[in-house]
Amino acid sequence: MNGSATGPASTGLGQPLTTELTTGASMGDPGPARPIGSRDRGVATVYACLGIVLLFALTGLAVHLGAATIARQRAETGADLSALAGAAKVLQGPDAACAAVVRVAAANGVEVQSCTVSGADVLVMVVARAGAGPFSGSATGRARAGPVAELS
Repeated sequence: MNGSATGPASTGLGQPLTTELTTGASMGDPGPARPIGSRDRGVATVYACLGIVLLFALTGLAVHLGAATIARQRAETGADLSALAGAAKVLQGPDAACAAVVRVAAANGVEVQSCTVSGADVLVMVVARAGAGPFSGSATGRARAGPVAELS
């Protein structure tokens, strides 16, 4: 030590050795005594921060999956309604049918990728966009509409 029998004990680094103990009594918890400066101080803060980061990541994933589901439903609905609108105009010619398809698709927030008139049937493929930035995507919807075949 430092050679003095009356001086304080030292850690060898020039700092006095602390032997004070603390309890949770100041906070109303008479927990076990532990040395001041214990190594596990603040670990709850680290765990809380990690929990918050995990919660934000899961929330972002849920929002992204929700946007993808909504885009898929929007694409399917837009394709169905566009094909029905085209089928209603098919007797006026392919141009009138596809014009109706484009008009109804735009009203539903989807883009027409293809519009084909095959006999009395209208075949439509549309794309709905989901998200923005690096996490954006698209969903495709296809539909066919025309007269019902007669049953004999």
